[in-house]
Amino acid sequence: MKNLRVFGRVALILALALVLVAGSTLMPSAKSSTQNALEAEDSDTVTLSREEYNRLERYQSLDEIAQVVEQYYYVQPDEDAMLDGAKRGLLAGLGDPYTFYYSPEEYAEMWADDEGEYAGIGIQISVSYETLACTISRIFSDSPAAKAGLLKGDILSRVEDLNVDASTLNSAVAIMRGEVGTTVHVQVIRNGATLDFDVERAVVHVNWVSSCMLDHNVGYILLYEFAGDCAESFQKQLDALVSQGAKSLIIDLRDNPGGWMESAVKLADIFLPKETVTYLEYRNGEREYYNATDGALSIPMVLMLNENSASSSEILAGALQDYGVATIVGTQSYGKGIVQYVLPLGNNGAGMQLTTALYYTPNGRSIHKIGITPDVKVSMPEGDTTLYEVGDLKDAQLHKAWEVAQQKASGTFVTVAPTAASGLSPEATPGAAASSDSTNDVQAGDLFTFRVS
Repeated sequence: MKNLRVFGRVALILALALVLVAGSTLMPSAKSSTQNALEAEDSDTVTLSREEYNRLERYQSLDEIAQVVEQYYYVQPDEDAMLDGAKRGLLAGLGDPYTFYYSPEEYAEMWADDEGEYAGIGIQISVSYETLACTISRIFSDSPAAKAGLLKGDILSRVEDLNVDASTLNSAVAIMRGEVGTTVHVQVIRNGATLDFDVERAVVHVNWVSSCMLDHNVGYILLYEFAGDCAESFQKQLDALVSQGAKSLIIDLRDNPGGWMESAVKLADIFLPKETVTYLEYRNGEREYYNATDGALSIPMVLMLNENSASSSEILAGALQDYGVATIVGTQSYGKGIVQYVLPLGNNGAGMQLTTALYYTPNGRSIHKIGITPDVKVSMPEGDTTLYEVGDLKDAQLHKAWEVAQQKASGTFVTVAPTAASGLSPEATPGAAASSDSTNDVQAGDLFTFRVS
């Protein structure tokens, strides 16, 4: 299976220093035909096609700017920094908050984030594609951020001397990460007031999955992100709950920004037979299907969402909802229905992320900028920023989900059944459109709606 990632450009940032719409997929190398031509020639003369020449000529003005700066700028310019800026600007010109350039350092950090241990302050940040505001959506227990007094819902406004919004989020994350024991200054807006914090960096350990047994044999699994070994951990903890006598199950995807699409498909595979989990649709109309294989664990199930549940979370929720396998409880999800490729650039460790496709639920629903509508709507009390322990039934949304889970187990829960999913191609294999010689150099995902620092 391809490694597809999807995050909700809510931009997750574990200011612990974590990063990265549920999926990653493979793509051919980004090496251009022009680059190939240059590399193929040993002499000072190269041969280009007319198309290649016209393309180089189109970007000639960039070289003209560089030459003028080199000759007249009041201090010696940093050409590497200028080139990085040009690459960022080129992608920014698309007007897509999910498409952007990674410096070598940022690219390395992005992949390191998936491992689950970082030096930072321990926050997760979501970025709204409408307001571009960066909001703390999760604070890790016992993290530097928690000890300093930062709260879920705080809007990140400054990190050191950097003004923070969607365009500067990667830079803000880089600043919040750093040497253990050093301090970083963070400014947030809370209820209209500006607050300042000096937070001491520490090693932050990120667990992707937590679980416990609730009263009345209701199993509860909290999935923070579709990253690392989350699918394997989820399966182990689910097996443990079933062996302990769980009669129903709650899967909590609140504040989950997404991650690897592969993980979302694996989780769906636990509960679905050989059916379509999701499919991608590209600009040319081509479709690519991702299917479950041989799961279909039968257990009364509730799945929880909120406004920060995005990408891979919505892929899993949409599939389980379409097939009537789970009842969705909570609030409207984020609505990130697109996926991105992540690929290396050149040979210096840099990379880029590019939006390439829309994804759809099995019934053919596009949830982009719409989200998943819960079957049972319940909001948290206004102003409730409490960091509840795993499985704490004082959590109003969880308490409702627990009630629904018991009702489903006893057969007393009544709701309007969703429209049965129409089989879209059960025989299609996940990633069928991928070339046989594809490599893992390129991954796709909704990356960066969420980042961790």
